[in-house]
Amino acid sequence: DVQLQASGGGLVQAGGSLRLSCAHSGFTSRYYATGWFRQAPGKEREAVSCISTSAGSTYYADSVKGRFTISSDSTKNMLYLQMNSLKPEDTAVYYCAITDWVTIPSPNPYDYDYWGRGTQVTVSS
Repeated sequence: DVQLQASGGGLVQAGGSLRLSCAHSGFTSRYYATGWFRQAPGKEREAVSCISTSAGSTYYADSVKGRFTISSDSTKNMLYLQMNSLKPEDTAVYYCAITDWVTIPSPNPYDYDYWGRGTQVTVSS
């Protein structure tokens, strides 16, 4: 049974930082893609940043390039997202996801099989 648990969200002022963590268990594939997605009220879920284990390649949404950094530790089954210079438009529920359907850092949420429950990030102006 695959499980993912995201944590680290919270309330922060614009310009501040947060670090999200995602612990996954029960996933046995050696090569997989994993990433962070977010969904704001009234909007579709969108990819924030993704990473693949096969080559360590990454994807970043244009809106977060230069501000967010994704990393993973496959020995600990952990995924991280360091978020700096946060903006009010970053406010959303952030979800972590994982898949072995693709081994590239796909930004398509439909490529991901397993999802965590999400953690709220609120950035005040």
